[in-house]
Amino acid sequence: MASELKIETGKVYDDPEKGTADAVVLSYARDEKLREVTPPQYLEVKKGDSKDAPRKPAPKPKRKVSKWILFNIWFNTYRKFFCLTFGLNMIGLGLAASGHFPYAIRQSGAMVVGNLNFAILMRNEIFGRILYWIVNTAFAKWTPLWWRLGCTSVLQHLGGIHSGCAFSGVLWLLLKVVNAFRAHQLQHDAVLVMGVVTNFAVMVSALSAFPWVRNTHHNVFERHHRFVGWIGLLSTWAFVILGDCYNGVTKTWDLSGVDLIHHQDVWFTIGMTVFIALPWICVREVPVDIELPSPKVAILRFERGMQQGLLGRISRSSIMEYHAFGIISEGRHAKYHYMIAGVQGDFTKSLVNDPPRTLWTREVKFAGVSNTSTLYKRGIRICTGTGIGAALSTCLQSPNWYLIWIGSDQEKTFGPTITGLIHRHIEPERLILWDSKQRGGRPDTMKLLKEAHRSWGAEVVFITSNYIGNSEIMEGCKEAGIPVFGTLWDF
Repeated sequence: MASELKIETGKVYDDPEKGTADAVVLSYARDEKLREVTPPQYLEVKKGDSKDAPRKPAPKPKRKVSKWILFNIWFNTYRKFFCLTFGLNMIGLGLAASGHFPYAIRQSGAMVVGNLNFAILMRNEIFGRILYWIVNTAFAKWTPLWWRLGCTSVLQHLGGIHSGCAFSGVLWLLLKVVNAFRAHQLQHDAVLVMGVVTNFAVMVSALSAFPWVRNTHHNVFERHHRFVGWIGLLSTWAFVILGDCYNGVTKTWDLSGVDLIHHQDVWFTIGMTVFIALPWICVREVPVDIELPSPKVAILRFERGMQQGLLGRISRSSIMEYHAFGIISEGRHAKYHYMIAGVQGDFTKSLVNDPPRTLWTREVKFAGVSNTSTLYKRGIRICTGTGIGAALSTCLQSPNWYLIWIGSDQEKTFGPTITGLIHRHIEPERLILWDSKQRGGRPDTMKLLKEAHRSWGAEVVFITSNYIGNSEIMEGCKEAGIPVFGTLWDF
């Protein structure tokens, strides 16, 4: 498949780390294999056009996908985890509300903070890295494929447990506050007030993380989820301590603290505080060099190499508006790692219009689905546009992974640094670069993917694309029986 790509000789690469690498010129062999990649029905020439006139892509008929496949894509492991955790909690909540779950009534605070504690743990970068390391070390390559696919699916969709436990914690807290007001004669006014404040803060933090808010109003999500969440943490401490220290029967306060350490909710709150604080302990201001190969893209270069499959969060401020980007690196031994920022919102536009000399980042990066690529003997990484930022490291660091990158005017848009990394480390036989501007339009993606999957002997496909592209490839792979993992928008 990749044999149709020929790199012209005579081009000499300088140091791409300095942005001086020559651009690679690709020529495409006009043979039978190329006609397999570009099927005749895809391109059309209008009557009267010359042979050399640019050809426009013929409209592709909309493919019908079975409702069963669509349901399986929608009801993914994320939603299964959510339904499991939320469902079990709602059963417990119903039993507690009806008086049939005495433990939950006695330890209502533990039910609240225990759920919130577990929700935060699922989003903790350090916990995630440890979990990925254990799975990648213990199960790489030798275990059955179905098991490895299951491991990847579980790790990618841990957010379902996060959401399920967080939403459940909100409802357990609501029940606790309602019960406190129902028995207000046994509660101090301070306990009731802090219960209301905590309930309000936790609800606002949870509602701000709904997918629609998170995906369409990122700054609104981040400010409310973070800062109101911190207020919720402080008020939780006050609510827990006040509630555990006040004796409603004797109407007295026990401020010695001796009895306090025997309450489960105190230890859960300690754990929750630690899990929230750990990533922020790792925040550092680091130097950054920004390359602007085109007005559409900023290439950010940081010091030190990274393992593949990681993402990093960066910001101009130590606590405000962190944005996640895929990390490109040649390996842990490398001098630099890179991020590709497509110019879209205010933050990425500011990187182009006012390039900073330093940025804030969390030194402990978090693992993405690509980090599980070491589980598989062979795989395909397909991406479009700036998705190369999340996909490239896997193919740079492993000779067992095949790269398909679809984009427009790739060399001019992304510059010599990214081009140099690709062509210095990825052999032509495991690489397809589809420049839609040079080729006259987008390819028949599933045809490319199926042929590459068959010829490469891949066990799995990882996708990084926009919502439409991701959906089309996911549906096509499910129809073809190809194991596939795509980008998530439901976390």
